[in-house]
Amino acid sequence: MRLTRQTNYAIRILMYCAANDGRLSRIPEIAEAYQVSELFLFKILQPLVENGLVETVRGRNGGVRLGRPASEITLFDCVRVTEDNFAMAECFENDTADCPLIDSCALNEALRKALGAFFEVLASYTIAQLASAKPDMRSLLGIDMLPERAVARA
Repeated sequence: MRLTRQTNYAIRILMYCAANDGRLSRIPEIAEAYQVSELFLFKILQPLVENGLVETVRGRNGGVRLGRPASEITLFDCVRVTEDNFAMAECFENDTADCPLIDSCALNEALRKALGAFFEVLASYTIAQLASAKPDMRSLLGIDMLPERAVARA
């Protein structure tokens, strides 16, 4: 199974917000950190907000932050809301496939078990774990280099 680019960057948005220690993050900052378009990130943000993984604050000093603690958001939570289809084979997509084995296929059963194991592993990792995997995550993302934060920390 291959995750979409949208899911990849949705996870990165969550990791950025987690590394930002609850402060509001701005989409231009996140886009710069990951070298991706702001418009692309705004598109990705919608399902994250709709499902409570991220919350937005409007206004001049607005931005985004995690909708709940990073330790309570799993990779599976993010993948579930950003991926459209988990069909690993054509016969996963509908019950009307032209295969005569559709009701008793060992391949179908094996793929379903594999997908279940994949989801189980994703559910075992939290955004907090990912954001703290590197001790210098904030520096790698450029968070400590932002002007208003550099002054606040001095």
